[in-house]
Amino acid sequence: MLGRLVNRALERVTPDYPWGDTAALFRGASWRACNLECALSDRGSPWTITEKAFHFRSDARNIAVLKAAGIDAVSLANNHILDFEYEAMADTMALLDGAKIDRAGAGANIFEASRAAIRSVGEIKVGFVACTDNEPDWQAGPSQPGTFYVPIDAGDERAQRLFETVRETRRRADIVVVSLHWGPNWGYQAPIAHVRFAHSLVEAGVDIVFGHSGHVFRGVELYRGRPIMYCTGNFVDDYAVDEVERNDQSFVFIVEVIAGRLRSVQLHPTVIRDCQALLAEGAEATEIALKMRQLCSELDTEAQWRAKDPRLDIPIPGGS
Repeated sequence: MLGRLVNRALERVTPDYPWGDTAALFRGASWRACNLECALSDRGSPWTITEKAFHFRSDARNIAVLKAAGIDAVSLANNHILDFEYEAMADTMALLDGAKIDRAGAGANIFEASRAAIRSVGEIKVGFVACTDNEPDWQAGPSQPGTFYVPIDAGDERAQRLFETVRETRRRADIVVVSLHWGPNWGYQAPIAHVRFAHSLVEAGVDIVFGHSGHVFRGVELYRGRPIMYCTGNFVDDYAVDEVERNDQSFVFIVEVIAGRLRSVQLHPTVIRDCQALLAEGAEATEIALKMRQLCSELDTEAQWRAKDPRLDIPIPGGS
């Protein structure tokens, strides 16, 4: 989230500032994706058609922040992309296209919003699909701009569109990633409905489920050898920190792929300070990692803490 106080900070610091010392991890990856929780634009008025408490927009020049970390794809399917109405959303999409950053989850109509972004990464093609169960009033239609809105109900026709998009992407890509901006802001356990829905996505052909929206991280499950990240928490923002549910703590999530097969998930603990993501250290890194290890254990996922690195490793037995 690059708006509000982060946007103000970016008036006096360089574009790589929000990434802190996590930037090296992003630059060392072959493909990088994130959820963009704001519009990038110098235009637009705050959304007032329906009641909304927070409006997030970052200056158009801050497209440079995404470029600084080498981001390849962003999800626009969330509850802030239309905070400054359709004008700012259109600017965001144009800026991303100009920067050659793939986007998914929003568009001029439902066909564009639900379309997968596919990119070749060496010899592998990665397909990226994004949707949200937030802000139903923002859903795109046949001639209506907006987001790829999907209720978390496998029987709903909009969910069926998602599953069909996954199956079609599966035919064109070697690895399929689905980004879901879903569920409640708080709570360390994934809702049962999310578990069932994520399993259905894997059964339809998804390799990596990338969940977010909640302000705290939730456990990672391996289902049929595919990692499900139910919620990856907050990474860069200016939010007030809850003393119990620490919304300033999370990870850089790295999925290791060798010879086209998923081998492991590596989680590097992070903390937000002064609108910047930083690698957690010492006792704080251990605290974050052990919390995640417990949450993974509740999902029957084995996670190994490597304090010297420091990172949490989730091996994928046999690869997939």
